[in-house]
Amino acid sequence: MSVNIQFSQSYHWLNSWILANVIQLGTQDFCDQFIDYGMDPGRRLYDQMVMAARCGVANIAEGSARHSTSVETEMRLLDVARASFDELQGDLFNFLLRRKADVWAIGNPDREAIWQIRLDTPRYTNSYLHDAAIHILTQKSKFDRWLNNKDPEIVANALLVLCLRENKMLQSQIQSQLDVFRQTGGFTENMTAERLEARKGQAAE
Repeated sequence: MSVNIQFSQSYHWLNSWILANVIQLGTQDFCDQFIDYGMDPGRRLYDQMVMAARCGVANIAEGSARHSTSVETEMRLLDVARASFDELQGDLFNFLLRRKADVWAIGNPDREAIWQIRLDTPRYTNSYLHDAAIHILTQKSKFDRWLNNKDPEIVANALLVLCLRENKMLQSQIQSQLDVFRQTGGFTENMTAERLEARKGQAAE
């Protein structure tokens, strides 16, 4: 297989990256409204939650940007992103525990509704950053009845479900990249094969 260097920002088309941005926006708003001084006097919890959401988005972008040159690096960074959302999920779970709040069970109508909402396929023009911003906000609006709720327990539960969805997406994405690696090899192998092919052509000349 020949070496092919792809567009480094192709992650804009990934549902995992789009949903991760929805989670990041929702987490920032959640922390601004509900992680107050009484709960978090040192602002460490606030920072950790916001940074976990940010790291999830950033590692999906960085990993996907490395797809052409290192599938192994891509898988490692996607796994780091998955771990970041696990960390955020733990903080949300603890928030609900501290309030002795209900954690939505499978079958809860709100949980099932959030789980079933489908993301639209991106339709970008050459102004893909402009279009991506509109697309992310449009997808977020599908969850706003929960994410913009005045009840912190509803918002925390909604973010918890979105983290679970995100991790399932990332797990599938990592498995898909592993399958690609098995079939086509890595960047170094393909570079070697391409160099050998070029040397054959030079020898023939």
